[in-house]
Amino acid sequence: MSKSYLDKVYDVKGAEETRALYDAWSESYEAEIAENGYATPKRCAEALSAALPDKDAPILDFGCGTGLSGIALRQAGFTCIDGVDLSPDMLAKAKDKSLYRSLTVIDAGDPPPGDAGTYTAITAIGVIGSGAAPLSVLDQLCAALVPGGLVCFSFNDHTLEDPAFENRVTALVADGTLRMINRDYGPHLPARNINSAVYVLEKT
Repeated sequence: MSKSYLDKVYDVKGAEETRALYDAWSESYEAEIAENGYATPKRCAEALSAALPDKDAPILDFGCGTGLSGIALRQAGFTCIDGVDLSPDMLAKAKDKSLYRSLTVIDAGDPPPGDAGTYTAITAIGVIGSGAAPLSVLDQLCAALVPGGLVCFSFNDHTLEDPAFENRVTALVADGTLRMINRDYGPHLPARNINSAVYVLEKT
């Protein structure tokens, strides 16, 4: 029996392999993760909504994929969302949803677009971790915010197995770069018994 893309994703190495997998996955991505009860986008959007009363504030959906995170942000009331992703084929699916003010293909290692302060909040929903973007992306997102800006992201169970990820969050809070607003551990892909931690932090 062939492996599903969900089985393959945690084994990919490097940006080009990741981009190729997500391009190939774009047609069946939403159906496959829906079958597994993908819960993290809604949890992230609701956590960010609780921390950000201004629903017209500009938000960057970093690693937006096919736009499922954009749907969740819209349902939480946010109106001004830009998206970026490595995968052109994923972005084509996001464009069809007419959720985003702009959509941009980026290369691995590219910083978020715009000057620091362009966005009031940046999300990275299911983006950083095993089979996805490296931990260094978290620092890039923080650098793109001005004091008072918010970053919302998630680490799934596969990612949490590596202590470096939560250790980096702890270090950024300890050195005063970020202030922890919320950390919630709950469902990610319930059908596979995989959970995720959702974080909302403020740049100080």
